[in-house]
Amino acid sequence: MDWLFVIAGLVILVFGGDFLVRGAVALATRLGISALVVSLTVVAFGTSAPELLIAIQAALDGVPELALGNVVGSNTANVLLVLGIPAVLSGLDMKNVHTERNFYLMLFATLLFIVLCFTTPLKAWQGALLLVSLCAILFSTYKEAMGSRAKLKELESEVDDENIGNGKMAIFLLVGLVSLPLGAHLLIEGATSIAQKFGVSEAIIGLTLVALGTSLPELATTVMAALRKEPAVAIGNVIGSNMFNLLAIPAIAAFVAPLPVPAEFFRVDLWVMFGASLLMAPFVLLHWNLTRIWGALFIVCYVFYVMFLLG
Repeated sequence: MDWLFVIAGLVILVFGGDFLVRGAVALATRLGISALVVSLTVVAFGTSAPELLIAIQAALDGVPELALGNVVGSNTANVLLVLGIPAVLSGLDMKNVHTERNFYLMLFATLLFIVLCFTTPLKAWQGALLLVSLCAILFSTYKEAMGSRAKLKELESEVDDENIGNGKMAIFLLVGLVSLPLGAHLLIEGATSIAQKFGVSEAIIGLTLVALGTSLPELATTVMAALRKEPAVAIGNVIGSNMFNLLAIPAIAAFVAPLPVPAEFFRVDLWVMFGASLLMAPFVLLHWNLTRIWGALFIVCYVFYVMFLLG
C-alpha cells in the first residue's frame, strides 16, 4: 500500500500541476495582470498548502522538528530541485522575466526567519511578526499589480489560443489547487511510512522525504510551466512559495504550539537554505538563462545535500 500511495500521488501531482498552470495564466489574462503576479500569490499559496497542513499537524503531534524541517528542507528543494528539473527538461528563458523586487523580498523573508530562529522556541510573538511581514508583502504586491495592469490583448499565451472560458478556468484552478495537496499527501504518507521502517529520525524525514514530498506541487507546476514556455509562472511560483513557507507556515504552527529549533539547523540547514536562495541571484537580477547545465548543477547540489543529511 505504501508504494501504491507513492505512485498515485505522483500521477495526481502531474495532472494537478498542468491544470493549475493553465488556470493561472488564464486568470492573469482575465484580470489584465501579469502571470508572474498570479504565480506569486494564487499559485504559490496553493502549492504551499501541503507544507501548511504538515506543519500544523506536526505541531499538534508534538514533533516540531518535522514542522521546521519541512519548511527549511522544502525551501532548499524549491530552488535546487524545483528549478533544476524543469531547467534540465526544457530550460527557462529569463530575459523577459522581471521579478527583482520579489526576489529581494524573498531574501528578506529568509533572513527574518533565520534571525527569529535564534530566539528559539518560536512562539506567538514571532508568529505575529512573520504574519505582519507577509501581509505587508501581499499588500505591496497588490499595489504593484494594480499600478501596472496590462491590456488583455498584450497578454498572449497558449491558454488564450485554447479559448478557456471563465467556467473552465475556475475548474482548472479548483482541480489544480485540490489535487496538488491530495497528491502530495498520498506520496508523503507512503514515503514516510517506508522511511520509518528503516529507522530514520523525524528531523531527517522532515528535511528530506516530507520536504521533498511537499515540494512536489511546486515541482509539478514549474515543470508544466517550463514545458508551456511560461518561465514567469515557474519563477514566481518558487519565490512566492518560499515566502509563504517562511512567513506563514511557522507562524501559524507557532500559534498552535511552541516550535523549538533543533541545534543542528544552526550548523548546516539554515545556511544551506539561504545559500540556495542566493543561487537564484544571477538568473533573476542579471537575467541569465537557466539552461540545462545550470539545472543539472542545481540537482547535483541537492543530491549532495541529501546524501550529507542521510550520511
